[in-house]
Amino acid sequence: MTPPLHLSLAGQAVEALRELVLSGEIPVGERVNEVELAQRLGISRGPLREAIRHLASEGLLVLVPHRGARVPVADADEVRALFELRTALECAAAQLAAQRRTAADVTALHEVVAESRRSLRAGARFPHRLDLAFHRTLLAAARSPQIAEQVRLVQQRVVLLRTTLDEDPSHQHASMDDHDRLVEAVEAGDGGLAAEAMRLHLARVCAQMLAAVTARG
Repeated sequence: MTPPLHLSLAGQAVEALRELVLSGEIPVGERVNEVELAQRLGISRGPLREAIRHLASEGLLVLVPHRGARVPVADADEVRALFELRTALECAAAQLAAQRRTAADVTALHEVVAESRRSLRAGARFPHRLDLAFHRTLLAAARSPQIAEQVRLVQQRVVLLRTTLDEDPSHQHASMDDHDRLVEAVEAGDGGLAAEAMRLHLARVCAQMLAAVTARG
C-alpha cells in the first residue's frame, strides 16, 4: 500500500535534514532556520517540523522551548557515554558475526576494507561513509537487526561529533589496521577474538576523540 503523501514527504524531509546535519552543512551549535530550510528543500514547514522532531528523538537535534531546534554540541562526558554504549553493542555484534558469517559476508568485508584503503591511498579524507559501510557490513553478518538499529543511532551521533574535529592521518591508518584484524577474526570464526578486536578498536577511537574534544576546549 502506498503511504499517505504527508508521510512520504516527512520521510524525505527526515533523510534530507539528516544529511545536512551529519555533513556539517548545518554546523554544530547552530539553530535550524525553518523558513530558510523549508525553501531550500522545497517543502512546507509541516513535514519539516515532523523531520525535526524525528531527528530530535534520535539525538541529532535538540529542541529548545520557544527557540526552535539546534544541532547539539558534544562534550567529553557524552563522548564517553556514546562509546560505552557503542562498545557494548558492537562487541556483541562482532562475536555474533564471527559465529554466523557466510562466505559472502567475508567477501563483502574484504571488499569494503580494500575500497577504504584505495580511497586513503588516493589522498582522500578518511572516508566516513566507507567506515560506516564497514561496520554495517559487519552488523549484517551478525544477523541481529535489533543490535544493528541501535548501533546506527549511536554511530550517527559519533559522525556528528566528527564534523567538528580535525582529521588525524595516523588515526586513519590505525583504523584501517583495526578493520583488517576484525575481518581476520570474523573470517576465522573466532568470536572472542573478534569481540576483543572491536573493543580495542573502539577504545582507541574513543581516546582519540576525547583528546580532540579536550584540545578544542
